[in-house]
Parts: sequence; structure tokens; C-alpha cells
Amino acid sequence: MKVLWIEDQEPVRDMLSIAADKAARARVQVDIVLAHTLMEAERRLRLERFDLILTELTLPDSYDGDMTIARLANMGNHRIAVSTAHPDRDQIVDTALRCGCNIAPEPVFKASLPYNRFIQRPEAMFDFMIDLMEDQVSGAARTAA
Repeated sequence: MKVLWIEDQEPVRDMLSIAADKAARARVQVDIVLAHTLMEAERRLRLERFDLILTELTLPDSYDGDMTIARLANMGNHRIAVSTAHPDRDQIVDTALRCGCNIAPEPVFKASLPYNRFIQRPEAMFDFMIDLMEDQVSGAARTAA
């Protein structure tokens, strides 16, 4: 699974980088690419294909959560998941769902993410990402059946 994680806070990016390195060494099937701005993420999306995008709603170059989601959704066929402490995250995700966006229906409260566990057990990070893809995978299976 190839994941683009858009995170603007450097300490969190550092932990995610360590977790990604540990996952690669443990041969966990996840490739994490980090971006710190929406513009950087869009540049990566033009060059690479991703299965999952985890994003903040407000970034240094995008203060409107709805616009952040819309810009990412228009960049290709990938799953989007929101990981943020933004107080309006539930409402923004609900709006994206009603608009037909391929978005995980439950936003993740960023402060509750177990970054240390992701570092200690890379398979826990992979399981977390699979859970974000869960209803998309089951929906695709139902469509094929």
C-alpha cells in the first residue's frame, strides 16, 4: 500500500518518518511518503499513484478544510482519510461524503494516534491504514460480486 501522509507539524513528521523506516525494515507492505503542504502533496500526486492519502484539514497553504479535501479528491482515484484536531472535522467529512468523495467516513482525532506504537510495531500502522480503507475494499468486493 502506498500512502501519502500530509502533516504540517515537524515533530509528528519526524515520528512518522521513523515509523516508515521501521516498517520498511520489517518488510511491512506500506510505503509512506510525507508532505508538509498541500502544494507539495499535489506535486507528488502528479508524479506518483497512491492508495491512501492521510491529511490535515488546515495546512500552511490551505486554511479551508473543504477546499483541502476537494483539491485532493480532484487529483486522482485514491482514498482520503482525515487525521486532524480541527473541531469541524466531522462536518467536513460528512460534506465530502455527500459530494461523492472517496473518503473514510470517520475522521481520526490526530491527538489520539499511537505514533509510538507505530514505531514499535510497524504492523499496527499497517492495520490502522487497512482499517481506513475497509469500507472501500468491502464496497469494491460487493460491486465485483
